[in-house]
Amino acid sequence: MGVMTDVLDVTGVHHRYGATTALAGVDLRLAPGECVALLGPNSAGKTPVVGLATGLLAVQAGDVRVCGGDPRRAATRRHLGIVQQSMGFPPTETVGELLRGAAVRAGRPAAAASPAMAEAGVSQLRSRRVRKLSGGQQQRVALAMALVGDPDLLLLDEPTVGLDIAARRDFWRAIAARRDAGAAIVLTTHIVEEAAAVADRVVVLHRGRVVAADTPAGLTARLSDRTIAARTTLDDVALRALPGVLSVTRDGTRVRVATVEPERVLRDWLARDHELTDLRVEGAGLEQALFALTGEDPGTAGGNADPDTHTDLGTAKLEVPA
Repeated sequence: MGVMTDVLDVTGVHHRYGATTALAGVDLRLAPGECVALLGPNSAGKTPVVGLATGLLAVQAGDVRVCGGDPRRAATRRHLGIVQQSMGFPPTETVGELLRGAAVRAGRPAAAASPAMAEAGVSQLRSRRVRKLSGGQQQRVALAMALVGDPDLLLLDEPTVGLDIAARRDFWRAIAARRDAGAAIVLTTHIVEEAAAVADRVVVLHRGRVVAADTPAGLTARLSDRTIAARTTLDDVALRALPGVLSVTRDGTRVRVATVEPERVLRDWLARDHELTDLRVEGAGLEQALFALTGEDPGTAGGNADPDTHTDLGTAKLEVPA
């Protein structure tokens, strides 16, 4: 991979679907070896950003460059590797045929298919027809196809859907190796904890605008909220009556209390329940930060209800989340 200042450069981009504004002046830049997670509620603008970066959407206003080139040009798209939730592979081809064809289209020798399959852990599937693959196997084949062209920019759109825990760890190990080799990575995911674990930066989109851009720790540090988790004999009514309590939720036998005054709440709680056990005080998480920034359910972050969900994408350090 060549040395460059920005692998992806999105500047002042506006995009509309009829009367609907999908993007309103979005800027986004990625350097080599950087992983950025695009998060936000439904219709935030994540899908059009990725569509513009792949060249499958035309730029209406602003500028988008991948490795300095126009992503709508075939030569520029060779810098890209794409993994999305559903790739729509030809069902009658074998995995080996699929990967050899992808290598040639990316300007690589057909023999490049073998190391890409090994890297994605699908070498044993090379003779299997695509229609016989499970959902998790298809996702690993999609990773092999994304890697076979030795891309400078990896676009990962809900990439671990259908993968079990072991396969997900293997997936992120492969991505980590590519990032360490200099590839830039854009990730969209509804698994907010996964984004927090792997992203160097999180860019939060809301109603087509960037409302925050920071490290995961930087975003959560903006919140003063703390969560106290414990097992208690007090009921929810008694807990909500404690001065300083913002909310109370139950998770099985454990209760979680949100507060901006953890010391005060703990003193009062311990005074009322001498049998309080399994106590833990935690800072705000990335989901809470997203909710505070957008005012919408963080469970929708990374969802695919953007107005352009018809668009098919086609074909701190990065760590492996548990």
